[in-house]
Amino acid sequence: MSASPTQPTSPTRLAASARPAAPRRFYVTTSIPYVNADPHLGFALELVQADVLARHRRLRGDQVRFQSGTDDNALKNVQAAERAGVPTQDFVDAHAAAFARQREVLDLSYDDFLRTSRDPRHRPGAERLWRACADAGDLYRKHYEGLYCVGCEQFYAEDELADGLCPQHETRPQPVSEENWFFRLSRYQQQLLDLYASGRLRIEPAVRANEVRAFVEAGLTDFSISRSVDRARGWGVPVPGDPTQVMYVWWDALGNYLTGLDYGDGPDAPAFRTWWRGEGASGSRRVHVVGKDILRFHAIYWPAMLLSAGLPLPTEILVHDFLTANGRKLSKSLGTVVDPVRLTEEYGTDALRWWLTARVPKVGDTDFTLDRLVDVANQDLAGGIGNLTQRVVSMVHRYRAGIVPEGPEGPERDDVREHFAGTALLAEANGLPDRIDDALAAFDLRAATRAVRAVIAQANRYVEDTAPWTLAKAERAGDRDAGRRLDVVLGVLTAAVRAIGAELAPFVPTLAERVLVQVGSGLPGERLPDPAPVFPRLEVRPEVRPDVRPEVTEERREEVPAT
Repeated sequence: MSASPTQPTSPTRLAASARPAAPRRFYVTTSIPYVNADPHLGFALELVQADVLARHRRLRGDQVRFQSGTDDNALKNVQAAERAGVPTQDFVDAHAAAFARQREVLDLSYDDFLRTSRDPRHRPGAERLWRACADAGDLYRKHYEGLYCVGCEQFYAEDELADGLCPQHETRPQPVSEENWFFRLSRYQQQLLDLYASGRLRIEPAVRANEVRAFVEAGLTDFSISRSVDRARGWGVPVPGDPTQVMYVWWDALGNYLTGLDYGDGPDAPAFRTWWRGEGASGSRRVHVVGKDILRFHAIYWPAMLLSAGLPLPTEILVHDFLTANGRKLSKSLGTVVDPVRLTEEYGTDALRWWLTARVPKVGDTDFTLDRLVDVANQDLAGGIGNLTQRVVSMVHRYRAGIVPEGPEGPERDDVREHFAGTALLAEANGLPDRIDDALAAFDLRAATRAVRAVIAQANRYVEDTAPWTLAKAERAGDRDAGRRLDVVLGVLTAAVRAIGAELAPFVPTLAERVLVQVGSGLPGERLPDPAPVFPRLEVRPEVRPDVRPEVTEERREEVPAT
């Protein structure tokens, strides 16, 4: 049975008119990482990005399913277990548990976590996909020789290697000669190009879509989709009807997007019909969030496999670039490892989630440092929304005994001057959901957070421009107009903070909840809780530094385990 998608618990969007007339379905997945070692910050980026998208669509009223998991069946997992002197299943169980723990570490909201070696749904689904492509005449067996990178779990041509080294892992691919099953990828070249041109499969950002198109236009060759049982050490999903072979790890790994929907039970399985076929919904999106290093698998191999099997395609592939430390990609094999568990223990989950969304651009690698993490959290969270929230709630308590006053729409407010009415601020706050929608539709999380920061900045300017403390002083001196204006200012500010807090929920869930508790419903007449800090200022702790090992030297290239 498939896990039931969690229902939205975040505050609903204020501008209800922007909701779709009928629920839409949104199925979002991360790639599934190898479990040859514990997770590092590089994969945390992908998890948080997908989680933001899932929470955002729930906030907008969509029916959402968010799936993650682990790729247990890779040869590199077997090799890592052998080096550790541990049975492969025990080894992958231990490391998969570390990946599952990221749910709590990163405050993730996924609905399903699928392990390819343990989940009873996976093998039947992988076998069904294999048979569907075989029935289409797209699988055949032949002898093959090539250079195989265990880290990438893929073959390379010599002209794709720099100085004989894998471009991703800087290790020497191993020469391999054996009988394998192949998939007729070459048959689907034109269909793929037509697919990209039609927009049926959207790839963001555009630079990655262009790379994929150029690769396909250069010509496609059939690719190997199995490994000998001997070379795989007997680990993996057996090829149906061929006891000498196991499925290529990427074949069964890509299939997880279907197997988690009970595809192994057949195309009429309710979860498969609901989330992959999108039956009974006004619209359906099937979204994969992946790193740029595995784009070829997701944007070329995977759609071709689905075309062969006669199945619907993903609607979007959203591609992120790399995180780096000291200018080098975060990678276990390259020796650059930043532990998200340690970071969140010392600095909090929201600080890390905010840095990953607010400071990682849509295109381009991003270098991580603790100083940047702390600076961004202090500037945007403690000094931005945190300071604004406490400031507003404190003024409501100081000047109105904690009771939210009427805003500009209350009785006898027609005489309030535009300067105090907060028209511009309220327009900015009410327009925030649409700006975030547009940014996330383009997979630009940084632009979405920039829109939030802009409203916070405008709210702070409004405080300075209207000077509530001056109005309060005039009111105490008997100026009734000043009192009416103070009511309006405090009502506007409370509503604005409420709107900001609601839109922050997908990005920093814990902080957003604290903000919303402080300002309540934002309705006039409500008593607010006593003002309290919602986010503390952070300090860099020198002992909590990224665990960056020495660079991989030429002498170590052959001995360093691949990522």
